[in-house]
Amino acid sequence: MASRLKVLISAYGCEPGKGSEPGVGWQLATHMARLNDVWVITRANNKAAIEAELSKHPIDNLHFCYFDFPAWARFWKRGPRGVNLYYYLWQLGIRKLARQLHAQVGFDVVHHATFVKYWVPAGVAVVTAPFLWGPVGGADTPPLAFWPGLGCRGFVFEAARCLARWIGEHSPSLHFTARRAALALATTPATAARLKKLGTRKVELLIEAALPEQEVQALKKLPPPPSEPFRFVYLGNLLWLKGVHLAIHAFARCGLPKTELWLIGDGPYRAKLVNLAEKLGIAGNVRFFGKLPRQVALQRLSECHVYVHPSLHDSGGWACPEAMAAGKPVICLDIGGPAVEVTNECGFKIPLRSPEETVYLLAEAMRRLYLDSDLRLRMSAAAQKHVEKEFTWTKRVEQLNSYYHMIVNTQE
Repeated sequence: MASRLKVLISAYGCEPGKGSEPGVGWQLATHMARLNDVWVITRANNKAAIEAELSKHPIDNLHFCYFDFPAWARFWKRGPRGVNLYYYLWQLGIRKLARQLHAQVGFDVVHHATFVKYWVPAGVAVVTAPFLWGPVGGADTPPLAFWPGLGCRGFVFEAARCLARWIGEHSPSLHFTARRAALALATTPATAARLKKLGTRKVELLIEAALPEQEVQALKKLPPPPSEPFRFVYLGNLLWLKGVHLAIHAFARCGLPKTELWLIGDGPYRAKLVNLAEKLGIAGNVRFFGKLPRQVALQRLSECHVYVHPSLHDSGGWACPEAMAAGKPVICLDIGGPAVEVTNECGFKIPLRSPEETVYLLAEAMRRLYLDSDLRLRMSAAAQKHVEKEFTWTKRVEQLNSYYHMIVNTQE
């Protein structure tokens, strides 16, 4: 059995009972404390939820340290507004705390866990212990041919994102982070290439998303959908960069009888998507559910046959693993985290060469899964096995712990 290490984890997002990056921070910290002695630096505004959970369910060998700037210094940050700038400043702000903790504890390894943005420096990189960076992502960008379809806001957002990455990649602090990393974990090949260009010595691929074992089993036990109507489903925010307009175009192109496209989620792009469905003459077959409570959303997922995830860039995400755990074949684009998460045995990965060709290939994948029940059943079984093998938190933490010991042994 491997010896226990003293580990410092930086997790800006870390909160019990949450999904996405706050869930990553919490799940990583609590699972890793079973194997090592863990200290976590996170935001002070996570403290109430964390301390309330630990008072009910104490966890040995897990210690939290909280940092935020004073209220007067962050008055401009309200919810998601200003989060990127505040996150950058927070990383710089935790450096002193990380050094102080290292002087007191003497860490064997330090680990930057959340957020997943590769172009922001990691504050814990200043600690003179072996440093694991990631998984980080964010380098994937859709081809320029797809930008006009994003609409004005989406176009501006993507342009601003590219500018932010360019500025970040020229930051001395980011280059210091890259040089300090004994190992960097990238969520996608595109991010791996950027990390190598920044000067990181060793880079490996590892997807960020994982699910608790009990959730995998619960999803596996969801009842099968009715035979009719045949339903395709998307679950997520209705944002321009999620590519839902491509799915609607593809669904219209299919023209399959007794079929529906269910869209579960909400966002600023919803009105345009409703108008698009009406314009294409399929409004009666496209259902907009809005944002649903999680259990209701999963019930709706169980009533569908195929999961469609046409996102134009996601570093990873939980939607595809959750859908696969529920036995749904996945149709996604061959870009970003979903292209790493989904194998050819579990679904279809559609290349991005032009919007027209992508819509055609999305429609063909929909048609194949509609017509070929044997293929659908094989992909369903393969998807569930894939999740059980690769996407549980026990598996992910074992992988990260092996990386801890590898960089510690290499350093020695």
